[in-house]
Amino acid sequence: MRCDELIRKLVLEGTVDYAAAASLASARSFVAQQGGSFLADFPVAVSLGIVLPNDVVDLLPRRNERAVQVSYRTHAYGIVNQRLDLAASELASTLQKEGCRAFPVAASERVDDERLCGIFSHKLAASLGGLGWIGKNCLLITPQHGPRVRWATVLTDAPFEVGGKPVADGCGGCSKCVEICPARAFTGRGFDPEEPRELRYEAKKCDQYFRTLEKSGNLPVCGMCLYVCPYGKVSATEDSF
Repeated sequence: MRCDELIRKLVLEGTVDYAAAASLASARSFVAQQGGSFLADFPVAVSLGIVLPNDVVDLLPRRNERAVQVSYRTHAYGIVNQRLDLAASELASTLQKEGCRAFPVAASERVDDERLCGIFSHKLAASLGGLGWIGKNCLLITPQHGPRVRWATVLTDAPFEVGGKPVADGCGGCSKCVEICPARAFTGRGFDPEEPRELRYEAKKCDQYFRTLEKSGNLPVCGMCLYVCPYGKVSATEDSF
């Protein structure tokens, strides 16, 4: 089976909702800076995405309620991450059997407590694959489901067909995510790959907000920047019966 058919099959069978391969040639220095030279040696990133359940996300304004906290942490975070990790693991195993190198990157795991980041940027891969743009909330925003998608990535040297067209930034003058953030972590600045993340997003403010929630006995749940995005809200309305 051709590599491109593998990821199309994942979508057709409903394993994931999004799948695309992207060249990492233009981002090699960034990948090396974040995850090391080992990761930068992989020429291709395969993005896998699963859409979050709208009825769970839409309860986030009531996130001070324990039932909402548990529902979100379970069904919009934990279980979706497990599904993504399983899909990435299976794809990596298949590619390895075909004689290719393949490195599955966990859906959501922090590895650097100082920079507050993972080993690899899933949203970088997804944006390079033409699946969306990085918004003012520093999330990958898809035209179809907004930021209500969680991601995993498989890095590989398999001969995928790459070349997804960049998606134009659709945020425009909208600043709903900036205004609603309880941690005041976003500056409202648009994404620029040449600028450091700190000019757009102060991750330590977000991290401190979650620590405060934990100290108060709550599960660390926020997601308001995800909830309020107009693109995701349009999707939630269209998907309803």
